[in-house]
Amino acid sequence: MAVSLINPPGLPEIPFYKQVSVATGTRMIHVAGQVAWEGGDFATQVEQCYLQVGTALAAAGATFGDVVKLTMHVVDWTPDRMPELIDGVGRAAAKLGVTIEAPASLFGISALDVPEHLVEVEAVAVLD
Repeated sequence: MAVSLINPPGLPEIPFYKQVSVATGTRMIHVAGQVAWEGGDFATQVEQCYLQVGTALAAAGATFGDVVKLTMHVVDWTPDRMPELIDGVGRAAAKLGVTIEAPASLFGISALDVPEHLVEVEAVAVLD
């Protein structure tokens, strides 16, 4: 596998992701930000975004095991929304049969492309 995920000593262990990804592959895959065109509540939109990222990765011959970085943009983010975020990611992971734990960044933003979109998820993966 071209990607190893680690939590180095001295950095906090976050239950939802690893702090560092080490990629040894040579093929990079960049997945554009995915949004939930079907709408739904926040957790449902998170789930749909991750399912779409999974579809995009598969089209390039990759899986979530090849992901080195995830980025989430969330409209009107507040920490009390974390349980919904975890629920949406968990549902997507269960449907895909994967563990999603690549390093991730979450940015609270004021708006996305249309008012109905509450979250956007993008990914970078590396293959041998």
